Amino acid sequence: MNKNIEKTDALPEQQIENKLYKDVCFLIEDTRQRLATTINAEACILHWQIGKRIKEDVLYNKRAEYGKQVIKNLAVALVEKYGKGWGYEKLKHCVRSAYLFSEDEIRYAVSTQLNWTHLRSLMSIDDELKRSFYMEMCRLERWDTRTLNEKIDSQLYELTALSKKPEEVIKQELAKIRQTNALTPDIVFRSDYFLDMLGLTDVYNERDLEDAILIQIQSFIKELGTDFAFLDRQKRITVDSTDYYIDLLFYHRRLHRLVAIDLKLGKFKPEHEGQMLLYLRYLNKNERVEGEESPIGLILCSEGNTEHIEYLMLDDNNIRVAQYYTQLPDKKLLSEKLQRAIAIAKEYHANTAAIGNKSEDED
Repeated sequence: MNKNIEKTDALPEQQIENKLYKDVCFLIEDTRQRLATTINAEACILHWQIGKRIKEDVLYNKRAEYGKQVIKNLAVALVEKYGKGWGYEKLKHCVRSAYLFSEDEIRYAVSTQLNWTHLRSLMSIDDELKRSFYMEMCRLERWDTRTLNEKIDSQLYELTALSKKPEEVIKQELAKIRQTNALTPDIVFRSDYFLDMLGLTDVYNERDLEDAILIQIQSFIKELGTDFAFLDRQKRITVDSTDYYIDLLFYHRRLHRLVAIDLKLGKFKPEHEGQMLLYLRYLNKNERVEGEESPIGLILCSEGNTEHIEYLMLDDNNIRVAQYYTQLPDKKLLSEKLQRAIAIAKEYHANTAAIGNKSEDED
């Protein structure tokens, strides 16, 4: 008997009936959930298998127009037999799933309770690494399809530090996430944040920005990402009888780290690194508790300057720098900016690796 169902001996009749009703409801809901999970898994695998079978026929004949007509003819026959749910568009998605996913990938996806609608959204992504990123984030953060589409549309992957790494490093990071179920700073922190919800005017100072964030703290945390918990504002630390103030202090549950946020107007400057290092070392010594990882810092600037950030190698000191926008930028311009930033970062990593290999050869 299920452990959630208790014995009803020696209970008044009304309580017995109430308990019986609750236990039967539990059994029905539990079974429904398991059936839904099983049906979803079987449906996704069925769609992939149908796509694979059609793909094999189309590839065998190697004629695009013939393949297209085959799918149309098949759709007409299937609709007549099984209903409009098996039309031409549905079959095209089945075929696309067979081109984009291996059988192992499909079985992995359904084992993590991604459904066919999730997979259809993922099929819109041609880049394999980007697709794997969104699949892992769906699994870890239990995104529904609406959230997944919003994240894809907002170019979340391109905004992460991970996207700017060499492809081999990205593959290793994603494999590690799959094995450990643990997020990394490169996935959590982004290069750009959109703070249009703050309603700031064209002229504001750092304190105005901080005040607006505190008023809209829920929206701000949502923009930062999941698992952030707000701890303090203007956190005072004292070093050699001198007081310093950390603008915002958060805690990230999955990273198990304190997160210090410093707000800056204008571009990032090298001296900002020294200030944040002081904050992080103080927090590491005086605020870090058992079981936590070392603190991490996020410097939010109103203007971007990617090359400065790359050359200073801030990641080595657990510091991230990002640009924030108080008004949503044009999506095309933002996309171009992100692609340039990714290209610069990858070129930097490639040059660094080449210098390292040259040094080894000389030794």
